Amino acid sequence: MTEAILQLDAISDLEKVFPGHITRHPLVAVVDFSRMQDNCLPGTRIRAGFYSVMFKDHCPNSIRYGRTRLDFQQGSLICIAPGQVIVMDESQVTKERPEGWGLFFHPDLLRGTRLAEEVRAYTFFSYSVSEALHLSAREQDVLKECLRPLVTELEDNIDAYTQRLIASMIDQLLNHCARCYDRQFISRKAHNEIRVEAFEIALKACFQEATEGIQGIPSVRRLAEKLFLTPDYLSDLLKRETGLTAQDHIHHYLIEEAKNKLLGSNATVGELAYALGFEYPQYFSRLFKSKTGMTPSAYRHAFLNN
Repeated sequence: MTEAILQLDAISDLEKVFPGHITRHPLVAVVDFSRMQDNCLPGTRIRAGFYSVMFKDHCPNSIRYGRTRLDFQQGSLICIAPGQVIVMDESQVTKERPEGWGLFFHPDLLRGTRLAEEVRAYTFFSYSVSEALHLSAREQDVLKECLRPLVTELEDNIDAYTQRLIASMIDQLLNHCARCYDRQFISRKAHNEIRVEAFEIALKACFQEATEGIQGIPSVRRLAEKLFLTPDYLSDLLKRETGLTAQDHIHHYLIEEAKNKLLGSNATVGELAYALGFEYPQYFSRLFKSKTGMTPSAYRHAFLNN
């Protein structure tokens, strides 16, 4: 079956998914899933032009992100940034109503507010659904409490204070989401340590490919794909476990390899740059100096002449 594409550009377009939903504000909505019947056909791909924060519990439905399936039966929360695509799983679509809620807000709501810049720091909006947040009963209650004043505000008439008040309420909820994700990283420590080890193995393999001319310098995205993770989730996981982001790890490994080659061979700096996977030697020299305070030539001279 060819997957249909359902484009949701405006908050009012939620009515395409939830018939009967009443749009009270043009830029933000809170949907009680237990009161709505979704209208998505099997295999429907959904792309929204706004942020989505969705919690579902005791739900037989599942959705896919890429090739990964996520079910919501254990009480999961996912956060999706504008432009990302999710797919209603063909084998799992059902007419049973789930429990839960959805918060949807358009980027235009944030214009001129502090949250317009700070929302970029919430990297969980770039996680895949397979990296969903599994909420405890207490965490579920906390997020519901954050939603209450927002729902009340949406029932009032829009005035000069509405935008700032709603943005601050959303910011509070997102801060609680960030705290919950931090807790989840801690509770999954043993599993994450295995992922860190797998990352280190993948990093070495990618650099081996680079030195053999198969691939260039490994990117965070390439490494994340090898581990079936999103780049932001991988970096956040590594930052939590090691204090360094994925890009930090790549640069550290690269500089250490460069030091070994500078002191262990007579190859020119340009030759070493190509051997490390750089397309242009000047990029290598610039990165090396930014990390060590010395150019590759100066580093070699300083250590070989001591």
